[in-house]
Amino acid sequence: MPGFPGHTALGRLLRRLALLIACSALLWGAPAQAQSGYTQTRYPIVLVHGLFGFDSLFGVDYFYGIPGALRQDGARVFVAQVSAANSTEVRGEQLLAQVKNILAITGAAKVNLVGHSHGGPTIRYVAGVAPQLVASATSIGGVNRGSRVADLLRGTLPPGTLAESVANGAINAFVALINLGSGGSGLPQMPTAALNSLTTAGVADFNRRFPQGVPTSGCGSGAELVNGVRYYSWTGTLPVTNVLDPSDGPLGLLSLVFGEANDGLVSACSSRLGTNLGEYRQNHLDEVNQMLGLRDWFSVDPVTLYRQHANRLKLLGL
Repeated sequence: MPGFPGHTALGRLLRRLALLIACSALLWGAPAQAQSGYTQTRYPIVLVHGLFGFDSLFGVDYFYGIPGALRQDGARVFVAQVSAANSTEVRGEQLLAQVKNILAITGAAKVNLVGHSHGGPTIRYVAGVAPQLVASATSIGGVNRGSRVADLLRGTLPPGTLAESVANGAINAFVALINLGSGGSGLPQMPTAALNSLTTAGVADFNRRFPQGVPTSGCGSGAELVNGVRYYSWTGTLPVTNVLDPSDGPLGLLSLVFGEANDGLVSACSSRLGTNLGEYRQNHLDEVNQMLGLRDWFSVDPVTLYRQHANRLKLLGL
């Protein structure tokens, strides 16, 4: 009714309600998370697992929740699958073949490699032999100067002994289970070669051939830019982080062999490569958001670190 008091105000209110309903309908029909571009790097990101690792095992990602979080805001992410247990060089050649495939698929000129644990030396191999294909190499909890745990195992399992043979058989059975759940059954496995690669002596030999980004002294930083490749690293330094995490007990015990800051399997100094981006209240599995996201509740979310690093690479034009 034109003469009804407040008619004009009521009309405006009804129009606003109609607009709100229309906008709500559009939002419900849109994706739950629109891409912000925060992680949208120029080059694809390739995540590389460590020893006894996989891309996805029985539906659970090795980098738990990380690929999706990066893709959500624009990154092109690929998860490599290399031998769960083999030498750095064998794993590196497998990764190099996958990198070439990724470049062919995407049309990109380079990739950003991110490796965890044994994935650290693995990505370094690719960056060393084919730097023209790599924009950046980031090592997370990487075994870049060897692991005292590997030294201890090598000492208790001398080459050619019955103990080594029995351990090798048990590990092969474990790796076969990983392959069954991840589809990696076609990849060659050699646990003793993996162990040799991760000892202090084994990594020292590797570093003589691939010194790029490795600190020249103590616990410092290495060169960030070598042969056109930018090198970065970060690590955890708290072996026991969550009472609900069943992996904390074994990692806590293994941490006792170090006598210095470590994540349960790798010392903080050994993990350094290129520019050190920080040390966090995480253990070796927390660094990839395992087990199933159980971590120290008072520390930064591991997923956040990957997102921040992707943004760092984006801002550098990588």
